[in-house]
Amino acid sequence: MTKLTDCLLPLGLLATVWAGLVFNPLGLGLPKPGPELLWPLPAYLLVSFACYSLATVGFRLATFNDCPDAAAELQRQIHEARRELAARGFRFPEPSGLA
Repeated sequence: MTKLTDCLLPLGLLATVWAGLVFNPLGLGLPKPGPELLWPLPAYLLVSFACYSLATVGFRLATFNDCPDAAAELQRQIHEARRELAARGFRFPEPSGLA
């Protein structure tokens, strides 16, 4: 199964059960507070998912690791590429001092 079907299958099942309980097409005879409490459930789930997503992104951003070895290697590759381009006649513009 693809990731899309992994997500859509449970959501479709949940939506079907929710619609069956809220609209009561089978005549289950649920007590009145049941459908009234279930009606805003999708909005609650959406807000909960948004809060979870924001918390996850914030936590991952706060615990993001620096990679000094990779940064040093990248700087070395940049200097090497500049030397090679300069050897081939490329002229780099002078820094404007805006940075």
